[in-house]
Amino acid sequence: MPISPATVRSSSLKHYQRSAWSAGDYTSVAGTTTIASELLIEHLDVRPGERVLDAACGSGNATIACARRFADVTGLDFSASMLDDARRRMEAERVSARLIEADIENIPLPDGDFDVVVSAFGAMFAPDQKRTAAELLRVCRPGGRIGLASWTATGSLGGLFEIMSRYIPPTPGTPQPTGWGDPDRLRELFGGGIAGVRTARRDFVFRYRSPEHWLEHFKTNFGPTSMVFSVLPPRQAAALERDLIEMWVPWNRATDGTLVAPVEYLEAILVKQP
Repeated sequence: MPISPATVRSSSLKHYQRSAWSAGDYTSVAGTTTIASELLIEHLDVRPGERVLDAACGSGNATIACARRFADVTGLDFSASMLDDARRRMEAERVSARLIEADIENIPLPDGDFDVVVSAFGAMFAPDQKRTAAELLRVCRPGGRIGLASWTATGSLGGLFEIMSRYIPPTPGTPQPTGWGDPDRLRELFGGGIAGVRTARRDFVFRYRSPEHWLEHFKTNFGPTSMVFSVLPPRQAAALERDLIEMWVPWNRATDGTLVAPVEYLEAILVKQP
C-alpha cells in the first residue's frame, strides 16, 4: 500500500517535534507551569488509589502532582530525555509512578484502563487532534474524567506561537495547538464521547528579571522557540527577538524593568459517557 503525503508530513512533523522538545532544558521552563498542573489535579479531585494516565507528561508536573496524592500513576511521553528528567524529579520528590515512552496518538494501553486521564500542555501539540482526543477517550473508563490544561489563542503564550508562525509557517494541514484552549473546539474533538464538560479560563504569572531575560530563557530552554531561532538567518532572528520582546508590552504589569505578566490557559474537565 502506498504511503500517503499526509502520513509523510505527520511522520516528519513528529520527528521535528521530538527533536524540539528534547532540545534545551524544558524542565526549567516546565517549572514555571507547575501551579497549573497542581490546580488541574486538585480540581479533578484525584483520589488515592485511582488509576491515572498523564499523557504527554513531559518532565512530570502532573504525574508528580498525582503521585503526591497517592494515585496509581502512569506517565507517557515520546521524549526519552524528558522521561529521564521526570524520573529524576520523582526521585527527588520521593514519589513513584510508571513511565512509558510512547506516542499520545497511539497509546499502547488497554481500553478503559484509567479512572482519570490528564494532559497539561501536552495533548494540544499532537499533530492529529482528532486521533489524540479519541485515544484519550479510549483509555479512560466509562464515567471517568479527562482533565486538560491548554494555552489559549488570546493569551500571551498564544501570542508567542502566533508570532513564531510568521517566521516559520506551520506544516500545511496541521491545526493550531491553541485550538485545545477553545471550549467549542474541545466539544468538537470529543463529540458524543463525553457526557459533560466544565471549562474555566485561568492564568498564572510569569516572573522574570526582564523581558530580555525571559527571551533568553526560552531561546535556550524551550524547545520550539530554540528550534525556530536555530534555523533563522541572523537578520530574521533579530527581528523575531524584537517582536517577542514587544509582545510583552500590553501584558507586563511591572514598572521596574522586570517581567510580571499573566499567562492564560484553559482548564477543562470532561466526563466520559457511562
